Formats: sequence, structure tokens, C-alpha cells
Amino acid sequence: MSANAVPTLADRLAVAGRVLLAAFGSYAVAALACAWLALILPGPRAEAVSAATLASFSIMAAAVIWVFAARTIARATLVLGAAALLLTVALWLAGGFRHGVAL
Repeated sequence: MSANAVPTLADRLAVAGRVLLAAFGSYAVAALACAWLALILPGPRAEAVSAATLASFSIMAAAVIWVFAARTIARATLVLGAAALLLTVALWLAGGFRHGVAL
């Protein structure tokens, strides 16, 4: 792109889509990972929750980086969706849902 080139509407929408996916998708993945880690980490519950929360910051940062590093927004969406699905299943298997309510 030359110095005088003006971004097109498609370029702007692609960046806006990645920003929204990075904000909401990475938050969802980090929240699911935090809940799952809080259930499976050994030790007292308070320490497990604290460690899971600290780990979730790194997970969210990695997800944001992935969204902007992915070749296409479709691939980024697919990877974050797959991660969210796997974490949801892992959370369910760990007993995170009882009678349809998350613990």
C-alpha cells in the first residue's frame, strides 16, 4: 500500500470484525478456561480460583494475538469457536454444570 492509499470500506470492516472477535471471542475463551481451571486445579478452592484467574489473562492475550495473526477472520473465528467448544465440553465433564446451571 502506498503512502497516499486510502483504506477501503472492506479493509475497515475487516479490522472492525477482528477487533470485535478479539474482544468478545477471547473473553469467552478466557472465561471458559478460567472456570475449567478453577475446577481441576489441585489445592484449596481459593488458590485454584486465583491461579485460574491469573492464567486466564495469558489465555486472553494469546487469543487476541491469534485473532490478528490469523490469515483470515474466518480461520480466527473457527479456531476460537473450536477452543470454546472444547473448553465447554471439558467444563461439563469436570462437573461445572449441574441441572443446567454453571457453578
